[in-house]
Amino acid sequence: MGTAGFDYAITRTLDAPVEKVWDAWTDSAVYGKWASAEDVSLDVRPGGAWSSVMVIPGGARVPLTGVYTEVVPNERLVMGMDVPGGGDQVLMTMELAADGDRTKITLSQRFDGAEERDQAEQGSTMLLDGLAGYLATA
Repeated sequence: MGTAGFDYAITRTLDAPVEKVWDAWTDSAVYGKWASAEDVSLDVRPGGAWSSVMVIPGGARVPLTGVYTEVVPNERLVMGMDVPGGGDQVLMTMELAADGDRTKITLSQRFDGAEERDQAEQGSTMLLDGLAGYLATA
C-alpha cells in the first residue's frame, strides 16, 4: 500500500448501544437491511471471508468480496476489500466507542489517489446514513 496521504475518516454518533451497532456490521441478516446489499455472507474472524452484492441507486448490482484482517468485538473491525482486476486489498477500519447508550463510530480508509478516496468517502457516508436510519427504526 502506498504511503500517499489520501485518506479520510468519518465519525458519527449513533443513537444505539455499541453491541447493536456491532451486530449491524457482523450479522449477515441484519447487514443487508441497512447496507443496500443482497447475498450477504460474513465470516467475522481474522482471515474470514465476506461477500455481498451491493445494490446501488438505479438498480445496478456490484459484487464485493474481501477478508477480515482484525476483529475486536464491539470495538474494531478491519476489512479488506478485493480490488477488481487484482492488486492489494483496500482496507477499511471501523472503530466503535461507547458514549453512554449511544455509540461513536469512525470509518477510515487510505488510498493512493484523491479520486478513489473521494468515491470511498461518498460510499461510507451512504453506509452511515443507511445505518443511522436502520438503527432509528430497529
